[in-house]
Amino acid sequence: CIRDSIKDDPLVSLCKQCYTVVPPILMDLGKVKNPWPNVDAHSGVLLYHYGIKEFEYYTVVFAVSRALGCASNLVWARAFGLPIERPGSITIDWIRENCKPQQN
Repeated sequence: CIRDSIKDDPLVSLCKQCYTVVPPILMDLGKVKNPWPNVDAHSGVLLYHYGIKEFEYYTVVFAVSRALGCASNLVWARAFGLPIERPGSITIDWIRENCKPQQN
């Protein structure tokens, strides 16, 4: 089991501890909507544990894995006969109009 191979890793233990300790503290502050660490916190620790210590590649590994997840979702959607989703588009004018800097 994978849990047996990582249970003594100090970074894995630290990640687990942060997942347990930090969210209740953030919730008590009342300013945080979602206090839970995102998946990158865990996956970075696992990449390091398994020997990928070149941090500049982490973003690439995360992006590729997410792209593969999206691609597999599209394959399943087609297999089930679901319609192809076509997201709406916006224009540069819309961006300029709706994304103006906020004035203090």
